[in-house]
Amino acid sequence: MARQELARFLRDRRAGLRPHDIGLPATGTARRTPGLRREEMAELAHMSVDYYTRLEQARGPRPSARILDALAQALRLTPAERSHLFRLAGSSAPPSISAVRRVRPHVARMLERLPETGAIVTDAAYGVVAWNPLAQALFGGDLGGGTTNLARRRFLGQGRMYESSSTEEFGHIAVARLRRAADRYPHDPELTALLAELHADSEEFRQIWETRPVHAPGHRTKTLDHPESGTLRLNCDVLLVPEDDQEVVLITADPGSPAARTLHRLAGKTT
Repeated sequence: MARQELARFLRDRRAGLRPHDIGLPATGTARRTPGLRREEMAELAHMSVDYYTRLEQARGPRPSARILDALAQALRLTPAERSHLFRLAGSSAPPSISAVRRVRPHVARMLERLPETGAIVTDAAYGVVAWNPLAQALFGGDLGGGTTNLARRRFLGQGRMYESSSTEEFGHIAVARLRRAADRYPHDPELTALLAELHADSEEFRQIWETRPVHAPGHRTKTLDHPESGTLRLNCDVLLVPEDDQEVVLITADPGSPAARTLHRLAGKTT
């Protein structure tokens, strides 16, 4: 266990957080040092102030995996930082318990800067965690709302699904990603429930699952039959948010194409 390095890492990460970052009210008293107080961090990590202080002063015992996970969550560590925390404590980082189902503010703000590009963010289990108005105009008003899951849409018909040339291909893409998620988050209750539901209610899902498909995110072209705008030839490109195991899907059209004019018109309606 690298006590001094662990103590320094905890102090540095605590200093980088502000009360508003984690939903704490701003206090009226001036802070002598930047970042959260030790008392605030201990409360967030559900441990005593004395225990946390000893860790920061390199005097504490070797923390358990439960303590380390609590610290990682309280400090809002990325997966890479979490693994580093475990290494400093002389432990191997176990898999994260759950997929990340919140979108980082800078990713959400990026969606707002793409007026003529449809954009959605999905978590490791294909839950839609963020979207912009143009994506909603393209894929239906029921997109989002904190409950949309694209795998449920695809295999169980939950939500509005427009006909698309990539429907069959997306089935294999979705199963490949869900298989990866099952390996990474074996104890995630929401993911476990989703997979049980898909296995129980979709013969197609069960068949594709048994083929063990493998897919890497990249560029795809699809034709979408929109109920109001007709047939649209669209480009789909995926950007990764690796620290949260999320994907940003960008939907565009070739410049000067009929689909591009349609996206321009739909974007105008959403502003």
